[in-house]
Amino acid sequence: MAGKKYILFPRHQKILDQVGENIKLARKRRRLTTVQVAERAGIDRSTLSEIEKGSGSVSMAAYFNTLRVLNLHNDFLKLAADDEFGRKLQDIELLNPKK
Repeated sequence: MAGKKYILFPRHQKILDQVGENIKLARKRRRLTTVQVAERAGIDRSTLSEIEKGSGSVSMAAYFNTLRVLNLHNDFLKLAADDEFGRKLQDIELLNPKK
């Protein structure tokens, strides 16, 4: 069965493209091959290739394991850490309580 097709707006795909490029550069800086990283992350080499291309169809676990191999797993904690929009919504509610 073929995987589900995910549709992203171009500006959002650019973000994933940049993440993939960052991961690829991190791998190359460490002088690790795609085979080494894929084996250590427990994923196929083709999955690592998709990660480095910024594919949205790859699981977050595969991204996480790849970052773990590169010792960048703490970067995962930064995802959605700064909820500026949510705080603004909360502040509006606090300033205008319902009676």
